[in-house]
Amino acid sequence: MNDPQSPSPQAITPAAPEIIALKEEPTPPKRPRLVLASAIVGMVLFIVAIGAWKAWQISQAIAMGKAFRMPPDAITSIKVTPEAFSPTLEAVGSISSTQGVMLSADLPGMVTAILFESGSHATNGQILVQLDTRQEEAQFRTAKAKLELAKHNLERNIGLRKGQVIAEYAFEETKSQFDAAQASLEEIQAVIGRKTIRAPFAGELGIRQVNVGQYLKSGDPIVQLESLDLIYVNFSLPQQNLGNLSVGQPVRLRADGIPDKSFTGKITAINSAVDTATRNIQVQATVPNPNHTLRSGMFAGVQVTLPTRENVIMVPATAVQYAPYGDSLFVIGTMKDPAGKEYLGVREQTVTLGKTRGDQVEVAKGLSPGDEIATSGTFKLRPGGAVKINNSVHPGNDPAPKPEDQ
Repeated sequence: MNDPQSPSPQAITPAAPEIIALKEEPTPPKRPRLVLASAIVGMVLFIVAIGAWKAWQISQAIAMGKAFRMPPDAITSIKVTPEAFSPTLEAVGSISSTQGVMLSADLPGMVTAILFESGSHATNGQILVQLDTRQEEAQFRTAKAKLELAKHNLERNIGLRKGQVIAEYAFEETKSQFDAAQASLEEIQAVIGRKTIRAPFAGELGIRQVNVGQYLKSGDPIVQLESLDLIYVNFSLPQQNLGNLSVGQPVRLRADGIPDKSFTGKITAINSAVDTATRNIQVQATVPNPNHTLRSGMFAGVQVTLPTRENVIMVPATAVQYAPYGDSLFVIGTMKDPAGKEYLGVREQTVTLGKTRGDQVEVAKGLSPGDEIATSGTFKLRPGGAVKINNSVHPGNDPAPKPEDQ
């Protein structure tokens, strides 16, 4: 019996060839690969074009940078000319009088008279203070009477000696008594003189330190006495300058408190030894002081004038560029740019500096007469930079400036 669920012979008949062919895997087309390759080539060409564009921009910027010139800097200038120069050595000194002393009591005693005014002028030998000498005066009268008696006895014995009436020893004894009486009188006179205080030299008196009735001990101060017609100024200089110093060299003095006046004098003494602690040499100069303007104890600025030197180059201190590796100046001259066009520019010149004088400084090496240098505005200059000179206003260039006290 046939199973009704079994397929019939027609149901298992193979499919047609066309149907089988449709079920096979299709072959991909070649067009997408060509598109991808074209995109890559386009991207590479785009990158190359961008690089070329940027390279062209950079080359143009470099060319513009080379062609660009900074505008010229405004400066002042001066032409270097040699001149005579008298260098100076500067120091701070102390003023003292040629003669000065604090008068004091030699012997103790009471002040009975003051015969001067504070701040007055005293002449040589003038009595200034008198101490009590009543006891010494009484002793003086006694000694004087004894001297008169001894003198009378000596004169009498001289006559007796001529007549050979007295022995020689008696005459010698009488003469010895006379000499002793005379010495005693002179001693009392000396004590009285020591209690009479006199000016040992002419000068200006200070403020008195005593009053009438005051008891003075030996050495107690009375009044300062200073001779001010000539004054000393003592100062020190480094030992390196010893070879430039000599007696008779001129000095110039300016004292604190007297800014508008200077005093001139000469070196009168140079110490025989150098201070081992400071390696300085002590120098003393004498300066005339006719108006007694300078007083003992004042400080003063001292300038020692050295021998004059010829053909020295002095430039304003504002022109110098100070640096640890070397000082320099900017020298002005004609220069050429990369295109060969001439312009006014500066070059930096290393120099060796020497002495200073007011607003000026000496250039020992590095400059030649006739060079033109920048004196102001140098802080903005660079080697090869263009400049424009405007000398309507110049910086300070005074050998002896007198700045105002602000």
